[in-house]
Amino acid sequence: MRPVSRRALLRGGALGVAAVTVAGCATQERVPPVAAPPDPETLLLRELIAGKEQTVALYASAASPRLEPFRQRHEAHLAELRRRLPPAPASTAAVSPSPTPAPSGSPAQSTSVRALRDLERKAAALRTRQIEGVSPPLAQLLASIGACEAAHALALSRSL
Repeated sequence: MRPVSRRALLRGGALGVAAVTVAGCATQERVPPVAAPPDPETLLLRELIAGKEQTVALYASAASPRLEPFRQRHEAHLAELRRRLPPAPASTAAVSPSPTPAPSGSPAQSTSVRALRDLERKAAALRTRQIEGVSPPLAQLLASIGACEAAHALALSRSL
């Protein structure tokens, strides 16, 4: 047997480490890419849309011609919020947002003006907290919606 030189030993060791490294990389399982967290504004828009849908349903259940302009303004808000909602990716299109708690009262029952007024007050107060950290265009829309809801609360406080 021939003696092994130090160079040959180092070369063989380096080749062995390289072979193990390449073999280790080749045998690793592919990890599916982690989905990016949902955009906070998109989540907020979905929450707002769900709330507006419930508000429109409550106004429709009130069945008073005097409340029709209020419902129509909420429908306009709803249309604008839907317009700003980006299309859902194909993989998440079937996933619905988490349910939003229903406002007091059920659309199946006739809704009182007092319940609508309270709903409008709570919604207007909520808009100031929702504006924090959103883009300027969305903040402007939320401020406008909040102002409209505050005006509704004031108008509903007066006799209709």
